[in-house]
Amino acid sequence: MTHLIRYTREDLLAHTNKRDGEVKAGEVIPVLSQEVELKDSASLYVIIGIPEDIGVKANHGKAGTSLAWNAFLNSYCNIQHTEKSRLKNALVFGEIDCRLEMEEASLLEITTDGAAEKLGALVERIDHKVVEVIQTIVTAGKTPIIIGGGHNNAFGNIKGTSQALNKPISVINFDAHSDFRPLEHRHSGNGFSYAKEDGFLDKYYIFGLHRNYTSQEIIDRIEKSQGTIKIAWFEHMMLSRGSSIMQATIEADNFICDDHFGLEIDLDAIANMGSSAMNPVGFSVADARSFTKHFSSNKNCAYVHICEGAPAFELFPNQVGKVISYLVSDVISG
Repeated sequence: MTHLIRYTREDLLAHTNKRDGEVKAGEVIPVLSQEVELKDSASLYVIIGIPEDIGVKANHGKAGTSLAWNAFLNSYCNIQHTEKSRLKNALVFGEIDCRLEMEEASLLEITTDGAAEKLGALVERIDHKVVEVIQTIVTAGKTPIIIGGGHNNAFGNIKGTSQALNKPISVINFDAHSDFRPLEHRHSGNGFSYAKEDGFLDKYYIFGLHRNYTSQEIIDRIEKSQGTIKIAWFEHMMLSRGSSIMQATIEADNFICDDHFGLEIDLDAIANMGSSAMNPVGFSVADARSFTKHFSSNKNCAYVHICEGAPAFELFPNQVGKVISYLVSDVISG
């Protein structure tokens, strides 16, 4: 994989604060030596990072998601290793190399004519890298855990998994937004619409969509999807006497879980979470953990993507890194 910066034990120890009498995760998390094939690893899960925020910028959003991967490592490498942690279930493979694209994006201002399209072209370059890495991991029989980065990377996750399995896959997206915007230049708001258009996305379930951030154009397009897209509105679940979270979960189970699916977790669905689209209204961290645990433990879950975290906007130190660490821990303990 030419686009992956592979991590060594020394890379993880650089994020680890050792302490006498304790064993920290960074000391024991599996890494893959150059001599071992990925398919031969004993780990079921493969953790990779995508340190970029180009898709967010191309979507006229606030940059900062490029820092979530490092924040995650700073937290995850320092959780306690015990008989209950199951840390060896997931190896840390490394990060997708976005350095050149990030450098080029830093020279572009979204308000300048043509900049959005240039940023979109950079997103497409990252798409190709994500597809290659995800396809390789899934082909090896492992489940990728992808730490973003923006939600633009959903496209590469879906395409890479679809190509590895040689069929379209379904997706459940825990998100305040549909990310089903029109097929303009690539950005964080149209990963699912591109995946649908290109035939890689089969059924799509949006869990927790906010009415205030969903245009009529998107609603109309979803209604024309011939039943392949369903919505559990946040307001219907949480603010009315409509469906509960449990009822929506059952509906999602019946809709997508009978075959391979991807699990997308957008941190902006969590109230007051440091994210690119931070929102005072949303689910709790406990809701997100329960949701993640439930769907990731399904045998048909083909990948897990946690994205849109932005440490620069967090309400207290290490909020983003700790929350992502909890979610990853919930996945690998299943």
